[in-house]
Amino acid sequence: MENDMRSIGEMARDSGLVVSALRFYDRADVLVPAWVDPVSGYRWYAPKQLEEARLLAHLRRAGMPLADIRLVLASWSGADTDLVRKLLKAHLRRLEQRLSDARSEFSALRALHDHRENVMTSLRIATVRLSISAAELAAALDTVRFATSTDPELPMLGGVLFDIEGESLHVVATDRYRMAVAHAGIAGYDGSRVQVIVPTPLADAMRALLDSPGPVRLSVDDDRMTLEAGDRQAAGQCLDHDFPDYRRLLPQAAGRRTVVEVAAFRKALETGPVSSGEAGAHDLSVLRVEDGGTVVLCTDGDEDPNRVAVNREFLLNALAAGARDRLILELGAPTRPIAIRRPDDEGTFSILMPVRLED
Repeated sequence: MENDMRSIGEMARDSGLVVSALRFYDRADVLVPAWVDPVSGYRWYAPKQLEEARLLAHLRRAGMPLADIRLVLASWSGADTDLVRKLLKAHLRRLEQRLSDARSEFSALRALHDHRENVMTSLRIATVRLSISAAELAAALDTVRFATSTDPELPMLGGVLFDIEGESLHVVATDRYRMAVAHAGIAGYDGSRVQVIVPTPLADAMRALLDSPGPVRLSVDDDRMTLEAGDRQAAGQCLDHDFPDYRRLLPQAAGRRTVVEVAAFRKALETGPVSSGEAGAHDLSVLRVEDGGTVVLCTDGDEDPNRVAVNREFLLNALAAGARDRLILELGAPTRPIAIRRPDDEGTFSILMPVRLED
C-alpha cells in the first residue's frame, strides 16, 4: 500500500504545505490521510490527494478562513462551480476591504507622526571626548555585530548604537528579529547622555584597530565619530537617523532560566531536529525546558504548549557572540523573546524574537 502513496514528508515537499500544517489539517478533518499506520501512527496520502493539498496550500496562503476552505474543497470537484466562485469572490472582497481599512489606519498614523511635537531634547551634542579600554570596546562590538541590519528599507538599523551616559558606554544593534546589548566602562566624559549610530562599515574599521592593550580615544564632533588607537585612526560620519528606544525592548526577568554548556548545545542544534515557520524560509529549532532545567530540542511530533521556536542560525550566532563556555538561556511564553545572557555579566545579552510555528 505504501508504495502507491506519499508519506507525509513527500506530501509536504510536493504540495507546498509543511508537515506541521498537514498534521493540523488532519486533526481539523480538512485533509485526512488515506491511511494511518496503526503501529507507528505515520500518515500516508493517496496520489489523488496531492491536487487537493496543492489547492489547500493556495487557499491557506490567500488567508481564507478554515470554514470556507472546507466548503471550497468539498465543492471543487463538483459539476456546479457556482459555490466555489462565490466563496473566492467573497474572500477577495474581504481582503480588499481589509487593505482599504489598513490604508486608512496608516494614513491616520502618518498624520499623527507628522504633526506630533517632539518634546524630547536631542541626545546629540557638539563634542564628546572619552577614553575606553580597547579590549572592552572590542568585546562589546563582537557581542553585538551579528545583530546589525542589512535591510536598505531600515537604514537607521544599519549600524551600531553608541549610547554614552555617565561612566558607561552601551553598544546596541538590532535587525528587528534579534537585538544585542553590551556595555563598557569609559573615562574622561562627564557630560549629558549622547547617542550616535555608527554605520556598520565604520564599526568594523574601528574594531580592526582594537588589537592592542591599553586605552583608546573616542570622540564625537557633531555627527562625526573618530577612534584613535595609538597613531592609527578610524573616522567617519554617523548615521543621520534616530535609533529605537532599545530600553523599552529589554526583556523582563521572567520565564524559565537554565544554564547551557555552549559546545554541547551548539552540537545539538547543528545536528538536531528542525521545523519550519510560516514562510518555511529558515530552519527553526524548537526548544522547551524540562522541570530539571534541561533544554530539549523538540521533534515535529512534540506538541508541548510551552515550546518556543527560534531561527536556528540566529541562535547559533548569539551563542558565538556570547563568547562564554556557559550561557544562561531564558525562555518565557512561546510569544516572548528568548534571552541569552552571560553568567558573569547579565547586562550583556542577546534577545531573539520567537517564530510562529505552523498550526
